[in-house]
Amino acid sequence: MTEKKTPPVAIVLGSDSDWAVMSKCAEQLDRFGVAYEVRVISAHRTPGAAHDFAASARQRGVKVIIAAAGMSAALAGVMASLTTLPVVGVPLAGGAMDGLDALLSTTMMPPGVPVAAVGIGAARNAAILAAQILALADAALTDMLAAFKKDLAGEVEAKDKALQAKLKSS
Repeated sequence: MTEKKTPPVAIVLGSDSDWAVMSKCAEQLDRFGVAYEVRVISAHRTPGAAHDFAASARQRGVKVIIAAAGMSAALAGVMASLTTLPVVGVPLAGGAMDGLDALLSTTMMPPGVPVAAVGIGAARNAAILAAQILALADAALTDMLAAFKKDLAGEVEAKDKALQAKLKSS
Protein backbone atom coordinates (compact mmCIF):
# COMPACT_ATOMS: atom_id res chain seq x y z
CA MET A 1 0.00 0.00 0.00
CA THR A 2 1.41 3.40 -0.95
CA GLU A 3 1.37 6.20 1.56
CA LYS A 4 -0.65 9.26 0.60
CA LYS A 5 1.60 12.30 0.26
CA THR A 6 0.55 15.43 2.13
CA PRO A 7 -0.05 18.40 -0.18
CA PRO A 8 2.38 21.32 0.17
CA VAL A 9 -0.35 23.80 1.17
CA ALA A 10 -2.70 23.50 4.11
CA ILE A 11 -5.80 25.69 4.15
CA VAL A 12 -7.10 25.86 7.69
CA LEU A 13 -10.52 27.36 8.40
CA GLY A 14 -11.75 28.52 11.77
CA SER A 15 -15.27 27.48 10.77
CA ASP A 16 -16.89 25.61 7.91
CA SER A 17 -18.75 28.82 7.02
CA ASP A 18 -15.36 30.30 6.02
CA TRP A 19 -15.33 28.02 2.96
CA ALA A 20 -17.66 30.43 1.14
CA VAL A 21 -14.70 32.84 0.93
CA MET A 22 -11.79 30.40 1.05
CA SER A 23 -13.01 28.33 -1.89
CA LYS A 24 -11.50 31.14 -4.01
CA CYS A 25 -8.13 30.26 -2.51
CA ALA A 26 -8.57 26.62 -3.49
CA GLU A 27 -9.68 27.59 -7.00
CA GLN A 28 -6.54 29.71 -7.49
CA LEU A 29 -4.29 26.94 -6.19
CA ASP A 30 -6.02 24.55 -8.61
CA ARG A 31 -5.21 26.93 -11.50
CA PHE A 32 -1.54 26.78 -10.51
CA GLY A 33 -1.65 23.01 -10.10
CA VAL A 34 -0.73 23.29 -6.42
CA ALA A 35 -2.15 20.55 -4.22
CA TYR A 36 -3.71 21.46 -0.88
CA GLU A 37 -5.60 20.02 2.03
CA VAL A 38 -8.47 21.79 3.78
CA ARG A 39 -9.27 21.43 7.47
CA VAL A 40 -11.65 23.08 9.93
CA ILE A 41 -9.75 23.68 13.15
CA SER A 42 -10.68 26.29 15.73
CA ALA A 43 -7.98 28.02 17.74
CA HIS A 44 -10.45 28.44 20.60
CA ARG A 45 -12.81 25.45 20.39
CA THR A 46 -10.28 22.77 19.37
CA PRO A 47 -6.93 24.05 20.66
CA GLY A 48 -5.50 20.53 20.93
CA ALA A 49 -6.26 19.84 17.28
CA ALA A 50 -4.76 23.21 16.30
CA HIS A 51 -1.61 22.36 18.24
CA ASP A 52 -1.28 18.87 16.79
CA PHE A 53 -1.94 20.06 13.24
CA ALA A 54 0.57 22.92 13.28
CA ALA A 55 3.23 21.07 15.26
CA SER A 56 3.20 18.13 12.81
CA ALA A 57 2.75 20.08 9.57
CA ARG A 58 6.41 20.19 8.52
CA GLN A 59 6.99 16.48 9.19
CA ARG A 60 3.88 15.67 7.13
CA GLY A 61 5.22 17.63 4.14
CA VAL A 62 3.26 20.87 4.41
CA LYS A 63 5.31 23.84 3.18
CA VAL A 64 2.85 26.75 3.64
CA ILE A 65 -0.14 27.13 5.93
CA ILE A 66 -2.99 29.46 4.97
CA ALA A 67 -5.19 30.18 7.99
CA ALA A 68 -8.52 31.97 7.67
CA ALA A 69 -10.61 33.28 10.51
CA GLY A 70 -12.81 36.18 11.46
CA MET A 71 -13.33 38.28 14.56
CA SER A 72 -10.40 37.57 16.92
CA ALA A 73 -8.69 35.67 14.07
CA ALA A 74 -6.38 33.82 16.44
CA LEU A 75 -5.98 30.82 14.13
CA ALA A 76 -3.11 32.17 12.03
CA GLY A 77 -1.19 33.28 15.11
CA VAL A 78 -1.69 29.96 16.85
CA MET A 79 -0.46 28.13 13.73
CA ALA A 80 2.57 30.44 13.48
CA SER A 81 3.41 29.97 17.15
CA LEU A 82 3.66 26.20 16.69
CA THR A 83 5.65 25.88 13.44
CA THR A 84 8.55 27.39 11.56
CA LEU A 85 6.62 27.16 8.29
CA PRO A 86 5.37 30.34 6.63
CA VAL A 87 1.81 31.14 7.67
CA VAL A 88 -0.45 33.35 5.56
CA GLY A 89 -3.39 34.78 7.45
CA VAL A 90 -6.67 35.62 5.73
CA PRO A 91 -8.78 37.87 7.94
CA LEU A 92 -12.48 37.39 7.27
CA ALA A 93 -15.32 39.88 7.43
CA GLY A 94 -17.99 39.45 10.06
CA GLY A 95 -18.92 40.51 13.54
CA ALA A 96 -19.34 44.03 14.83
CA MET A 97 -16.22 45.36 13.10
CA ASP A 98 -16.84 43.60 9.75
CA GLY A 99 -13.31 42.21 9.49
CA LEU A 100 -11.25 45.09 10.85
CA ASP A 101 -10.81 43.19 14.13
CA ALA A 102 -9.68 40.11 12.19
CA LEU A 103 -7.24 42.17 10.11
CA LEU A 104 -5.67 43.72 13.18
CA SER A 105 -5.51 40.38 15.02
CA THR A 106 -3.83 38.75 12.03
CA THR A 107 -1.22 41.45 11.53
CA MET A 108 -0.40 42.50 15.09
CA MET A 109 1.62 39.47 16.11
CA PRO A 110 4.26 39.58 18.83
CA PRO A 111 7.96 39.61 17.94
CA GLY A 112 9.15 36.21 16.80
CA VAL A 113 5.75 34.97 15.61
CA PRO A 114 5.27 36.49 12.15
CA VAL A 115 2.15 35.96 10.08
CA ALA A 116 2.00 37.18 6.49
CA ALA A 117 -1.40 38.77 6.01
CA VAL A 118 -3.51 39.56 3.00
CA GLY A 119 -6.53 41.86 2.90
CA ILE A 120 -9.89 41.09 4.43
CA GLY A 121 -11.38 38.21 2.49
CA ALA A 122 -8.46 38.16 0.02
CA ALA A 123 -8.40 34.38 -0.33
CA ARG A 124 -7.14 34.51 -3.90
CA ASN A 125 -4.14 36.62 -2.87
CA ALA A 126 -3.33 34.11 -0.14
CA ALA A 127 -3.13 31.39 -2.77
CA ILE A 128 -0.93 33.52 -5.01
CA LEU A 129 1.41 34.31 -2.10
CA ALA A 130 1.61 30.63 -1.16
CA ALA A 131 2.42 29.75 -4.78
CA GLN A 132 5.13 32.42 -4.86
CA ILE A 133 6.68 30.93 -1.71
CA LEU A 134 6.60 27.44 -3.22
CA ALA A 135 8.01 28.79 -6.49
CA LEU A 136 11.28 29.58 -4.74
CA ALA A 137 12.08 25.89 -5.22
CA ASP A 138 9.95 25.12 -8.30
CA ALA A 139 10.96 26.50 -11.70
CA ALA A 140 7.76 25.33 -13.42
CA LEU A 141 5.64 27.14 -10.84
CA THR A 142 7.83 30.23 -11.27
CA ASP A 143 7.09 30.16 -15.01
CA MET A 144 3.37 29.71 -14.34
CA LEU A 145 3.36 32.70 -11.99
CA ALA A 146 5.21 34.82 -14.55
CA ALA A 147 2.58 33.94 -17.17
CA PHE A 148 -0.16 34.72 -14.63
CA LYS A 149 1.32 38.18 -13.97
CA LYS A 150 1.65 38.78 -17.71
CA ASP A 151 -2.02 37.87 -18.15
CA LEU A 152 -2.98 40.31 -15.38
CA ALA A 153 -1.11 43.08 -17.16
CA GLY A 154 -2.78 42.18 -20.45
CA GLU A 155 -6.22 42.40 -18.83
CA VAL A 156 -5.47 45.92 -17.55
CA GLU A 157 -4.10 46.99 -20.93
CA ALA A 158 -7.23 45.69 -22.68
CA LYS A 159 -9.46 47.55 -20.22
CA ASP A 160 -7.49 50.75 -20.78
CA LYS A 161 -7.73 50.37 -24.54
CA ALA A 162 -11.51 49.81 -24.33
CA LEU A 163 -11.95 52.85 -22.08
CA GLN A 164 -9.83 55.03 -24.33
CA ALA A 165 -11.93 53.98 -27.34
CA LYS A 166 -15.13 54.70 -25.42
CA LEU A 167 -13.89 58.14 -24.35
CA LYS A 168 -12.81 58.97 -27.89
CA SER A 169 -16.23 58.10 -29.31
CA SER A 170 -18.18 60.15 -26.77
